[in-house]
Amino acid sequence: MHILSLTFNPTGYGVAHRLAARPRRRGWGFRCSVPTPGSLGLSSWAPSTMDPPGYNCFVDRDKMDAAVQDLGPKELSCTELQELKQLARQGYWARSYALRGKVYQRLIRDIPCRAVTPDASVYSDIVGKIVGKHSTSSLPLPEFVDNTQVPSYCLNTRGEGAVRKILLCIANQFPDVSFCPALPAVVALLLHYSTDEAQCFENACRILACNDPGRKLVDQSFLAFESSCMTFGDLVNKYCQAAHKLMVAVSEDVLQVYADWQRWLFGELPLGYFARVFDVFLVEGYKVLYRVALAILKFFHKVRAGQPLESDSVKQDIRTFVRDIAKTVSPEKLLEKAFAIRLFSRKEIQLLQMANEKALKQKGITVKQKRQFVHLAVHAENFHSEIVSVKEMRDIWSWVPERFALCQPLLLFSSLQHGYSLTRFYFQCEGHEPTLLLIKTTQKEVCGAYLSTDWSERNKFGGKVGFFGTGECFVFRLQPEVQRYEWVVIKHPELTKPVPLEAPAAPSLPCRPVSSDPADRLSPFLAARHFNLPSKTESMFMAGGNDCLIIGGGGGQALYIDGDLNRGRTGHCDTFNNQPLCSENFLISAVEAWGFQDPDTQ
Repeated sequence: MHILSLTFNPTGYGVAHRLAARPRRRGWGFRCSVPTPGSLGLSSWAPSTMDPPGYNCFVDRDKMDAAVQDLGPKELSCTELQELKQLARQGYWARSYALRGKVYQRLIRDIPCRAVTPDASVYSDIVGKIVGKHSTSSLPLPEFVDNTQVPSYCLNTRGEGAVRKILLCIANQFPDVSFCPALPAVVALLLHYSTDEAQCFENACRILACNDPGRKLVDQSFLAFESSCMTFGDLVNKYCQAAHKLMVAVSEDVLQVYADWQRWLFGELPLGYFARVFDVFLVEGYKVLYRVALAILKFFHKVRAGQPLESDSVKQDIRTFVRDIAKTVSPEKLLEKAFAIRLFSRKEIQLLQMANEKALKQKGITVKQKRQFVHLAVHAENFHSEIVSVKEMRDIWSWVPERFALCQPLLLFSSLQHGYSLTRFYFQCEGHEPTLLLIKTTQKEVCGAYLSTDWSERNKFGGKVGFFGTGECFVFRLQPEVQRYEWVVIKHPELTKPVPLEAPAAPSLPCRPVSSDPADRLSPFLAARHFNLPSKTESMFMAGGNDCLIIGGGGGQALYIDGDLNRGRTGHCDTFNNQPLCSENFLISAVEAWGFQDPDTQ
């Protein structure tokens, strides 16, 4: 029988991003080994409950032998955090059941937790009172799992019952956890690498009790869960545009499809795949989950593109694809694809998540409720435009950030109604954020821009033309063909390096003044001042003067409109790295500006 030895230096192990933010201590190290039988003893590991190669009494050995072969290394030693991250990504301990178990124990033990965190002794004290004489197979699951079933993960009947017992005891000790459908999968996996139920309970409690404000592990409320789903939708929109286009085309409500993203990971992924994801998750944190879910969607699109998909079955189709993912891609290829996606920084994703949470709170969505179909946002009976059709507006609406996708379009300005006047355009649009600009040329070309910031910001420049806005702005054309161009930094992050949000860095472009309302002091997502840009030309989003309106700058302008809303021009610009959106010099037939209205305010 193999017994594990784990040796660490006194400085211990910390979270990846937390250690990266401070100077590395000399002598930081991580060492695990599986020595020969009898060379070491470990009292906390009970030999009587173990079967070779280290399975405990909760595991179905026959299923595990077929699913996982214990052929991996017997020791792990590294002195650099970056090295540990690479080893996790490469699956260094994935083929050693015993070594993975001790790595998990150490990583979880060093999670910073609140002062009073339930431990194994608490479980021993309460489990009898909570479970009573009930059969473990008939134990109900806590409400916070939202009817999520316990994945089998090669557990035997005793193991599946133990997961139910542990979840009920967690519910008893964490009354503040109101929505956590990921927890059954986490507990089921941790049970593989625990001495007994009490140790598994303690490890799960430590994950829930993490009190590092910069480290998010699992969602524990519906508000957090829903904002994570919105954030995932935003990331799909930016990093999986082909898959997003397919989802929009075949889904009655694409938001409902993306709301399933955590289920793909915590429940549908086979054990061997989920364990590989969890290996990296414990080292690098929540961002890994977004990466893997995006990779899953990319592979699904690659396999199913061109095949018929029905709107009422696409969610189930993706679930089936994930369950059978071994037919398509290996765990190594899945993680390789995931880490090839050049995501926003952790801090930018956190800002996006906070913005989504704020939007949900403002809409009063803090508990689970039925989501509105996105098609209802642009309803055929209530929508009329001189420039775009209902279908085209729905396509545009599928591009906007998730926190605005449930809003309904509100016509703010129409040149046919309000006249061809830039002054009137500004007057109608001020006080609204964001806005959508639509332009139709006399050649029936259609183009436009999504603009993140209130046009009143232009007044800060004393009548001169000055740029403002954020990296959420984008430009597009609809006719003669559809094409969207986002901020160049999204597709080419090598142009910039994020700077700490708390650093007193002077903004490269003017930014919105800080409001006196604490709720509004949140730094904007993708604000230019968060990035070390080589020049201002990469962040010239929108500008307005008395005699012109400009979208995009640097080497040219994506859109330039004169003060009479009569003539315009378009060309390549550095900010969006776009091609001309229509004829380079054009005459305007119609201009519209649309706002975003909460359905409840109508």
